Amino acid sequence: MPQLLQHQVFQSLASSPHARLERCAELNDGLALAIWRNHHDSREYHSPGHHTLTCYLDGGTGTFRRERPAEKGAPDKLCVLPAGHESAWVINGDIRLVHLYVSDERFALDALRLFDREPREMQLREHTFLDDPVQALRFRRLIALPWEEPGERLLVSSLSHELLDHLLRTQAAPRQNPLLRGGLAPQQRRLLQDYIAQHLDEPLELDDLASLVALSPYHFARMFRISFGVPPHRYLLARRLERACRLLRDSLLPLGEIALACGFASASHFSNRFRAALGGTPGQYRAAFA
Repeated sequence: MPQLLQHQVFQSLASSPHARLERCAELNDGLALAIWRNHHDSREYHSPGHHTLTCYLDGGTGTFRRERPAEKGAPDKLCVLPAGHESAWVINGDIRLVHLYVSDERFALDALRLFDREPREMQLREHTFLDDPVQALRFRRLIALPWEEPGERLLVSSLSHELLDHLLRTQAAPRQNPLLRGGLAPQQRRLLQDYIAQHLDEPLELDDLASLVALSPYHFARMFRISFGVPPHRYLLARRLERACRLLRDSLLPLGEIALACGFASASHFSNRFRAALGGTPGQYRAAFA
């Protein structure tokens, strides 16, 4: 739970004498989950560093934002709370809800993958009491899974990523006239994305990537992080793991061949990286989706 305690929304509820944590899970890839019960409470969030997607499970008909007392919650209502937002909540009566916490780094990786735009160009729109039956059904499926079981935990992670993908496709939008300073030129960013995608099975060194855009390794690493929202090694690992997940789900290739196809030095190296990122081994992942 240490990473979760750094999340302001989680921390605020954890410090409340009225709120009770049912269960939580850190999914190790920039996502975390928590189910809460609360009653007769008030909470405020001030510029949290993570994005939060909420689904009301039970109750909530007496819950409202302090500045909008006429709008009340209900089961299956969703709230989208972007990083940096400000909100104050009043909870009258009982409520049970589930939170999906999304790190800025996870948002950046998925924004790049889905929109081919710099993450700093995109923003998550804030919503209160949104109706989205597809997302509500995903949350209902999610809370029915045993988060502690290794095989099931991989399904939990996959379903959480589905929630995030849908959230970004429906609620993310370009910022209006963003002030972008530093970073890579758009053609440099696209060149790097294409090159990395085409050479995931090869060793990719920082010097090699920097030379593609005629920059020193130091300046390249700094400008890459500005444009991509993550350091080069984190972006590369994320892309390799995404390819590995596709091959594990959609092919019968042996694990050793998948490891080499995704640029890992060995099957053991692949397994260690996969487990650290997703909470289970490649074999468990394949079995979960069989």
